[in-house]
Amino acid sequence: MLDSAFDPRRLESYLCGRWVSGEGDQAIAHAATGDTVARVGGQGLDIEAALDWGRDVGGAALRKMTIHERALLLKEIGLRLMEMKEDFYTENFWTGATRKDGWVDIDGGIGTLLTFASKARRELPNARVLTEGDVEPLSKDNSFSAQHILTPLQGVAIHINAFNFPVWGLLEKIAPTLIAGMPTLVKPATQTAYLTELVVRRILDMGLLPDGALQLVCGRPDGLLDHVTGQDVVTFTGSADTGAKLRTHPAIIANSTRFTMEADSLNAAILGTDAGPDTPEFDLFVKEVAREMTAKAGQKCTAIRRVIVPKAYEDAVIEALSKRLSSVPVGLPDDDASRMGALVSLSDRDGVRDKIAALQAEAEIVFGDPDDVRTVSGDAAKGAFLSPVLLRAHDPLKADAPHSVEAFGPVATVMGYDGAAEAVRLARKGKGSLVSSLFTNDPAVAAEVVTGVAPFHGRVLIGSRASAKSSTGHGSPLAPLVHGGPGRAGGGEEMGGMRGVKHFMQRTAVQGAPALLSAVTGQWTEGAPTRADKHPFSKSLADLRLGDQVVTQSRQITLEDVEHFAHFTGDTFYAHMDSDAAKANPFFEDRVAHGYLILSLAAGLFVMPDPGPVLANYGVDNVRFMTPVYFGDTLQVRLTCKHINPRENAEHGEVRWDCQVTNQEGQVVAQYDVLTMVAKVWPSA
Repeated sequence: MLDSAFDPRRLESYLCGRWVSGEGDQAIAHAATGDTVARVGGQGLDIEAALDWGRDVGGAALRKMTIHERALLLKEIGLRLMEMKEDFYTENFWTGATRKDGWVDIDGGIGTLLTFASKARRELPNARVLTEGDVEPLSKDNSFSAQHILTPLQGVAIHINAFNFPVWGLLEKIAPTLIAGMPTLVKPATQTAYLTELVVRRILDMGLLPDGALQLVCGRPDGLLDHVTGQDVVTFTGSADTGAKLRTHPAIIANSTRFTMEADSLNAAILGTDAGPDTPEFDLFVKEVAREMTAKAGQKCTAIRRVIVPKAYEDAVIEALSKRLSSVPVGLPDDDASRMGALVSLSDRDGVRDKIAALQAEAEIVFGDPDDVRTVSGDAAKGAFLSPVLLRAHDPLKADAPHSVEAFGPVATVMGYDGAAEAVRLARKGKGSLVSSLFTNDPAVAAEVVTGVAPFHGRVLIGSRASAKSSTGHGSPLAPLVHGGPGRAGGGEEMGGMRGVKHFMQRTAVQGAPALLSAVTGQWTEGAPTRADKHPFSKSLADLRLGDQVVTQSRQITLEDVEHFAHFTGDTFYAHMDSDAAKANPFFEDRVAHGYLILSLAAGLFVMPDPGPVLANYGVDNVRFMTPVYFGDTLQVRLTCKHINPRENAEHGEVRWDCQVTNQEGQVVAQYDVLTMVAKVWPSA
């Protein structure tokens, strides 16, 4: 059980390479006991100098590194944080969250960091400049082309985070930012800043990040946004009202500073018309709503606030939910008997009670009493405890409060509907949410409802018996997926895998001669110089260069080749085997060679048979068959080194080759990329 005797520690900010204490003395209370656990002051801090430090020192150091180098740093940080996570769980209890609730924040946050590090190395090249899309040829003779590139913004990403996820909120923001090559300055919510500060201290103590890459502001500093520029980025997680004020800050408007917001939202869970009380989907729905109402005492931006159900099942849902909620013990977060801890503060609890009162203008309480808190442990007068409360909307289509008033606690409102179209209308009345869930086993219901609500949501979960065991649930943001939503939810798109990384980079269209484009992008393109000194497959990465090329001997396609391939593989499609049928096809003049036969014969023309630095072929990309190949045609291959991607912690790298197959008239019959693993060094012949 929690020890009520605390020696409050003084929280500090980390700016310009040192820990500093701001002016002021704000006490931070333990959510469940009311004891003071920390003190903080944020006045008098030199934010302008900190931003300059980040831009000049942190940004310059990060941009010298490749994407893979930065990702590997995050991997090492994540692994070390995992080893010390028990220290974080201790302070997690101070926030009012149980250990189970803390798992999402702590293990989930570290897992998100590791996921970003892994995806960056897997999906992005080991480079400093990213290319986006194909090269755009702007001249017939390939002397003038264009390529979109992405480069790190040369400012600082200021992350203003919410109180409810002090670890995950930190790590999910800095992961894509640092991978992109942009330094960060994190401003956690004061109420739980002690936990964020502890994690940042542990990260900085590792000595892995370059100076200026990560800074921290604790407390409430003056002028946090006064000095932002057009190269900076500001992200905000918190209330829609606060976010709206920050978004209209004069410096953000004057400099068109990128600003994204992930705000509170009235997320909905919808029970399909097919999901009656006798179905697995009904049981899954009730379980999910109860879990989302009580996890972290309902103080989650993804928590279910609106419970949209067919009118025929409304009473059954209320009865089932009430029964489940009545079995949720409320108490001290470290008490094994507790399944729900406290809200983050007494003021938050009072605010939730005020919002429940506002909801009661158009809804009635059908379970729970906001003024009667019964705990299995802890003092209900000192801790921010609140029992779950379930309401029922009188006329949800005409009502306003259930769709606009968010009680940020263990509170939800049931509302009935007639038909899928009406369910969609109710969901849309939330004016934009982070996530909505639909529980159904009917494909027609899924198609109608999901397409109807998708424009108003960042994520939609479909719950059913088929995915019950593997589903991550309604309220779990995942690193590869967008976390954000339109309208009321703020319009942000956090995470989303490598999409999140690109938010901290500038997209630029670069036009010029192919040779100069290749120098910028690190990728060979048509029209750039080539070198044909020896077969490029004989070169290790130490010797291989962009544009290294081989033009092969020719090979004639015969009737015997095609028929052997057809019978050997079983691909006896009529266009390869029947002359009359092939001629009746509008695309062919006669029987044609198989596309995959062309690829196979092309490989036979350019592959070197002896052991060498090319270790393996691991695929082909973007295969296109462009001109039919007839009996008697002659094929020739031009193979060019297109992109070299060395791995940081391996003795090999990936090489992408441009492969062009032409016929005797110089027409391109096939175009594709060959992907190989190549040794970094290889013994000389």
